Amino acid sequence: MAPWRVNATWHDEAVITPSGPVTHAGYHDVPDDQGGAAARAWWDANAAEYLDEHGAFLGDAGFRWGPEGMTEGEARLLGDVDGARALEVGAGAANCSRWLATQGARVVATDVSAGMLDGAARLDAATGVTVPLVQADARALPFVDAAFDVVFTSFGVIPFVPDAAPVHAEVARVLRPGGRWVFSVTHPLRWAFPDDPTLRGLTAHRSYFDRRPYVETGDAGHVVYAEYHRTIGDHVRDVVAAGLRVRDVVEPEWPAWNDQVWGGWGPERGAYLPGTAVFVTTKD
Repeated sequence: MAPWRVNATWHDEAVITPSGPVTHAGYHDVPDDQGGAAARAWWDANAAEYLDEHGAFLGDAGFRWGPEGMTEGEARLLGDVDGARALEVGAGAANCSRWLATQGARVVATDVSAGMLDGAARLDAATGVTVPLVQADARALPFVDAAFDVVFTSFGVIPFVPDAAPVHAEVARVLRPGGRWVFSVTHPLRWAFPDDPTLRGLTAHRSYFDRRPYVETGDAGHVVYAEYHRTIGDHVRDVVAAGLRVRDVVEPEWPAWNDQVWGGWGPERGAYLPGTAVFVTTKD
């Protein structure tokens, strides 16, 4: 999905959802079923606006790992994809999958949001590069064991579920032995800092070890958006528990060419703090 949205409401305060206005935003525990279910409705409602606002940046290089702009074309974290069977989870508009298809991969893109997949279908038609699209929860993938050589997501799935362990377990199941699982998330360190891309955002205002999710609720207290924090150690333990091996953790530096400000990401604070962590793992 590539939301790149964590740590505070970067949109207008008077945001409206299908369930009404957001009346409270902050860090607090919510029932797992409410937090986990909120993502589908939020992205269904906001997919078109999100893609209108950010689609050009997401699509101009085909496959970006985060707001810094690092591309798979330059990083090659997935390895040689020519002829590979690839699966993208939390694909959003499937920009990454579409780029992989041009590199010779046989790729399938999945997302839990029908709104995002509608956007992906429109881009397929506009670009002439078509990839199979499947609506699916990454915690219950509709594929047979060992079906893929590579599975990946750029800021998708992991931040939006209260239980990331089943995602890693499902990925491990559908990966062939020797296959690669690569996922990018907001750098866990960033959760200790406010969502301010300027130098004012360099002062930590909450504990890195506070794992309460960022939650937006409506009038009746219903959850309309939830995003979950995990420390570096949490991510590693989840990966290892699924039988996967961590090969690398990539922390892209902010490049001189990128002057875009996106939520809490931007060149000013990006010169000092990492904004993205990319975990490269393999199945033995």
